[in-house]
Parts: sequence; structure tokens; C-alpha cells
Amino acid sequence: MQTAIPCLFMRGGSSRGPFFLASDLPADIPTRDRVLLAVMGSPDRRQIDGLGGAHPLTSKVGIVSVSRTPGVALDFLFAQLQPDRDTVDTSPNCGNMLAAVVPFALERGLIEAQGDTSTVRVLTLNTDMQCDVTVQTPMTPLGRRVRYEGDARIDGVPGTSAPITINFLDTAGSVCAGLLPTGRVRDEVTVTGEGLAPFTLPVTCIDNGMPLVMFRAADVGCTGYETVVELNADTALKQRIEALRIQTGHLMGLGDVSAKNYPKMTLIAPPRSGGSLCTRSFIPHVCHDAIGVLAAVTVGTACVLQGTVCEGVAVMDGGSEPRVSVEHPTGEFSVALGLDPSNPQNVTRAALLRTARLIMRGEVMIPSAVWAGPPA
Repeated sequence: MQTAIPCLFMRGGSSRGPFFLASDLPADIPTRDRVLLAVMGSPDRRQIDGLGGAHPLTSKVGIVSVSRTPGVALDFLFAQLQPDRDTVDTSPNCGNMLAAVVPFALERGLIEAQGDTSTVRVLTLNTDMQCDVTVQTPMTPLGRRVRYEGDARIDGVPGTSAPITINFLDTAGSVCAGLLPTGRVRDEVTVTGEGLAPFTLPVTCIDNGMPLVMFRAADVGCTGYETVVELNADTALKQRIEALRIQTGHLMGLGDVSAKNYPKMTLIAPPRSGGSLCTRSFIPHVCHDAIGVLAAVTVGTACVLQGTVCEGVAVMDGGSEPRVSVEHPTGEFSVALGLDPSNPQNVTRAALLRTARLIMRGEVMIPSAVWAGPPA
């Protein structure tokens, strides 16, 4: 016997995974987590017995419901799973999966289309952050439907799709206590660890949607232009980065982060393809083929703050609404920021472009021993 759970399998940005109505999943968290692990096939490196794609970017789940918060239409809970672990982390956000929330809600009838475009306010339950998501909903013979085909292109995803714009409203301190969790734009951190020679390097600890530790690639003996394969094969570098992550986790007020997916670790270098800054992002132990949405927002924020490790590395045009082009291994990610004219250190708005696509609709099957389904 198996239990059938309705779901839509969707790509959101450069991530993908199953999306569920919250009401179709168990209400108690331990059982829900066991269900999600069974759905994805974790823990198993290949996730051969589930929907997972054997990579953190394809080991993600979206859970959506109608919001009870005044002025908000939808609640979104993001769950990060790992191929080879039995963990379900609902602490951080995922801006990529966020791009698929409104299309999912329209497909499932949680909300109605507003016109040729529909702008919907979404609350991300992980970090209590709100954003406005705009999708195209043209009229068809069957009524207004989500448009997936279009001319928008995002790096890390083949082809083009209809644009989805996300305007984040309150990203500062998404997981940490504030934008600069150490209270400083730059910290000098001396790292020690078993089997490591102590080393000191400047870092910027920052959270404007995603907790990041940013440091110059040159300070750890890299160019910042290495390929993902090269960085993932550099075990000595990854050991140093993990020791730095554990230490800065305490500085950021996150406690012991050894079993957590954050903070993400971001190497930076001068741009070399016409952008603002070149990045290599570890999420947190594997080098990302691109960069996460909220990580890009946080990197962009560090670029416009005076005194961060980006100073002297990033190439910026300035102005009250700077556009930051974040280079990554498979292209670039542009973030439009709004600055407070009276205080340029205060970022008031972060907007970006994503795409999404419905890949499959149906039911995912899990062993009934994990969950027998809702009461009849």
C-alpha cells in the first residue's frame, strides 16, 4: 500500500521541486518531515527512490496556503532537503522556488488572476518576509491562465520563459538579528581548526535575505574564476571554508551551524565579464553552479555599503537606484536596489527577475508506513 499526495512539480528560477498545498500534508512537523524525505528519496546520494535530483538545487520543496495575515494573499514555506542527509531545513528562504509560488497558487485555484498581469503579496513563513510577485495571466479560451512561455532569459536555465518579477519588501535580517549581524561591515576573523594552520582574513557577515559570509578569493589563495568542478575538488579549500563558516556562525548569532545550510560562503573577485562583481558561492559545502536569488540580493547589498570586503573589488556606477550585476559560474544575476536618499547605507528595495514553469501535475506516492494519509 502507498499513500498518494497531490502535487505539482515545478521549476522556480534555477531550482526545482514538488509543490504542495499545506492542507495535503501532515499537520505535525515530525510526520511532515518524514513525508518530505520519502517524497524526495533522502537520505540517498542519488535519491533514486524519490523525486530529488541528487543535488541541493533539486532537493527543494514548496508548501503553499492561503494567508491569514492582513494584506497578504499567500503563505509560502520553503523546505531544503539534502540528497545524502535526513534533514528538512525550513530556516532559510529560497528566492528561486519563490518564483513558482504564485503560478502554483493560480494552477491550484487558491487565488484568481487579476488581469493580463497579476501581482500577489506572498509571506515567506521561513523568515517572516513579504514580497510582491508579478506573473503574466493573459486571457485564453479557457479563461485567464498563467503564461509560462516568453522571451525572458535567466542564467542557469536553458531557453526563455515568461518573466516573473519579485519585489522584496523587508529582507534585512531574514535569519540573523539584523542586516549586519556582527554590528560591523567588516570583521577580521582568525580561523583555527583541527588539522588546520591558523589563518586570518577579512570577511563581511551580512543578511539581506540570506545569511552570507563574503571574503575575497585572493585571501584564500584563489582567483575567484575557478570552475565549479575545480572548487568542489579542492578539499583543502573546502576544509578551510567550513572552519570559517563554523566560526563566523557564532559571530553572527547563529550558534553551531555545522548541521545547518547557512550561512552560505561567497568568494568574491573583480568582475571580468562586464558585471559588478564575480562570485563563487558555496551552499554551504558544494559550489553553486550559479547563485541563489536571495544570496544575489545580499551580495548586491554588500556592494553598495561602504567598508565591506567588496570595496575596491566591485565595480559600481552609483546612484540612488543602483543595478548590481553579480557574475557567477554560468552567467550573471542582476539585482535592482533602492537606497534611502538620506542614508545611502540603508537599502529600501530589492527587485529582480525570475522565471518558472510547471513541469508535471499529479500525485507523488510514498510508503503508507511513513504516512497513511489524512483521516477519512
